[in-house]
Amino acid sequence: MQDIRVSFQQLFNSSASLVVQSPGRINLIGEHTDYNNGFVLPAAIDKCVQVAIAKRTDGSIHMHAIDLQESVIVPADAIQPHATSWVNYIIGVVAQVQKYSATAPNNSVPLDLDKGFNICLQGDIPIGAGLSSSAAVECAVIFALNEMYQLGLSTMQMALMTQQSEHVFAGVKCGIMDMFASLHGKSNQVMLLDCANLHHTYYPLDLEDYQIVLFDTQIKHALASSEYNTRRLECEQGVEILQKKYPAIKTLRDASKQQVEQCLAPNNNNAKNAISNKVYQRCKYVVDEIERVQLAVKDLLAGDIKSFGQKMYETHEGLSKLYEVSCPELDILVNAVKDNPHVLGARMMGGGFGGCTINIIKKSEVEAIIHTLADVYAQQTTHILKVHQVKIAQGTHIK
Repeated sequence: MQDIRVSFQQLFNSSASLVVQSPGRINLIGEHTDYNNGFVLPAAIDKCVQVAIAKRTDGSIHMHAIDLQESVIVPADAIQPHATSWVNYIIGVVAQVQKYSATAPNNSVPLDLDKGFNICLQGDIPIGAGLSSSAAVECAVIFALNEMYQLGLSTMQMALMTQQSEHVFAGVKCGIMDMFASLHGKSNQVMLLDCANLHHTYYPLDLEDYQIVLFDTQIKHALASSEYNTRRLECEQGVEILQKKYPAIKTLRDASKQQVEQCLAPNNNNAKNAISNKVYQRCKYVVDEIERVQLAVKDLLAGDIKSFGQKMYETHEGLSKLYEVSCPELDILVNAVKDNPHVLGARMMGGGFGGCTINIIKKSEVEAIIHTLADVYAQQTTHILKVHQVKIAQGTHIK
């Protein structure tokens, strides 16, 4: 990326007050567990968004997306969702900060945000690859506003506010993982995040002779969003049935494998109130995955990367067969490497129906595997494989 301070000076004929860099994220294991109050194991990566910012005095917010070569101006005192999608990731955060300052006790947050500001942004996070470029923008913006206006927000507060921003302005009812990982990431460490209470613990990720490689399908099937909502509904239906026998169960995080088999498995004669086989499959996958994440962390502590990688394959099998959020392109990429001794683990990553697979590959074999897989993918699909090699990096910070 070019020097964003130079770009800011050229755009606004003034210097930036500060520059903030915010990373994208990967999730090594723990997929579709966040909205079931389970565990996830994300990490920040060395693909990022940068924002440069400085105050104005005329009551307007001037925004420029360097990569898109687009500029938008809005009044600071009348923030509303905008027709230009990337703008909402900025002004949605502004709206949350304004709301926070209005409700702060004893007006403890003196804020001249209504006077406006200049901001430009750029990034190298691949769009549509499931690496949370939107969350990176939101985290960079709130971190910059927090610093420039001395709001005193904690990273926990910033994560919750950016999540709410995406719900309201981008219209995406996302979980907390993306923002949390972007703000709290640490170099060479993964984070076990408990989505029930946001308690998080860091674990070193020593891959030794291996590295993380993302294979990008470059497709996103149209049914992704509707099927995502359906999966959430199916999980909720399963919880309703479980609660009839076990009232203490509030989410699938609270359910055991035995309880799922007893109450939901259609082929179990003792299963009362069981409904469709699909609901059983969805709940079985989630309960298995919540346990799998916790076992995977034990593998990391033991330095057993091979066992960790095997659990990634198990996750993909569950996502493909039980949760049914994979697609032919993702399955092709995982199946093409699962018997390769130089690939410890692979699985689809993200909501599903496109995006990337995440792979742990021996460094000396990366280029050969990329070449082979590109040929396989081109032969079996109509798409060209894209590759992203990433490293675990620091979370949002002033650059």
